[in-house]
Amino acid sequence: MPVFREPIRLAVLLQDLEFGGTQRYAIHLLTRLDRSLFDPELWVLRGGEDMIPQAEAAGIPIRRMSTSSWVGPHSLVNLAFHLHTRRPQILYTLTVVPNIWGRLFGRLVRVPVIVSGYRNLLPKQHERFLWRLSDRIICNARVLRDIMVQKHSVDARRIAIIHNGIDPEWFCPDGIAPQRERRVLFVGRLVWEKDPVNLLDAFRLVAQRLPEARFEIVGKGPMGKELNQGIRRYGLESSVTMVPGSEDIRENMGRAAVFALSSADEACPNVILEAMSMGLPVVATRVGGIPELVEDGTTGILVPPRDPAGLAEALTGVLSDPAKASHMGLMGRERVVSLFDVNGMVRKTEQALLDAYTDGRRRWAVPKV
Repeated sequence: MPVFREPIRLAVLLQDLEFGGTQRYAIHLLTRLDRSLFDPELWVLRGGEDMIPQAEAAGIPIRRMSTSSWVGPHSLVNLAFHLHTRRPQILYTLTVVPNIWGRLFGRLVRVPVIVSGYRNLLPKQHERFLWRLSDRIICNARVLRDIMVQKHSVDARRIAIIHNGIDPEWFCPDGIAPQRERRVLFVGRLVWEKDPVNLLDAFRLVAQRLPEARFEIVGKGPMGKELNQGIRRYGLESSVTMVPGSEDIRENMGRAAVFALSSADEACPNVILEAMSMGLPVVATRVGGIPELVEDGTTGILVPPRDPAGLAEALTGVLSDPAKASHMGLMGRERVVSLFDVNGMVRKTEQALLDAYTDGRRRWAVPKV
């Protein structure tokens, strides 16, 4: 690693601090960054309190552009002001709205280096036009790199592929009873990308075959009302439990026999790695970067998206074969420990940031006359 006179001033820009995989990624990264190399801050465009305790406990300085529930003119004016008056040496933008406005304002006020995160299959962030504003783009799945190059004509030399990482010592199955309940667990935002309606349709089919099965949905979002209506319509009130998102989901995972994710649009979901690290087999849709995480038939089962019958068949098979489920869980745990450790992810991200910074310093250098 290079040595600098002072740590590089880094601002990581998020839309909010509600429960979510990107928010967890940002806090893991900021908590573990080498402070001899980086002086980091977390900038947030709007309100959302869920993960503030984690950020504060890690000692991460937080600068909030607004406490509103949406990103409006006040948020954007404050962002431009902060970029101008507190100009970071590296701005790292994450999620759609920060990727749009952070890059535009960052270039206008001459932030030296801008790194952006590309963590969804097809985010509506005008990438075809804006990628040139990024010195580096960090994708958390190979499939995203391919989309950027093929669909948006991005220069592949600007892209770094860094999969998500989690802490396997925190997400550890030690002490969990070998005989888990026949419980299916989903954790995630209740938004169309996660396709929770497809998941509920699959739950209904599983319940018909295994009446003793239970289903737990952990999360919140705009589709929560529709899910509750579906639960009542299907008569699943005694089988399905819905609870809000939680800072610590290990207890939920400890009660489950299998983790399910029914996404129609996904990249590299942290929650799959967390479930695998906890020794859970995973049944998920074959979309985005999920096949880069789950080995089909070894650590879980992959099914086509928007196929509740296929999802139900896979879940029923895992619930009906505890020995197979246990073996898949053990193999998933081994895969996370060897390939997706959070410290490895942080070191790779540090290197990508340093590479962008070094290239930027060369660009700023004025030739001597």
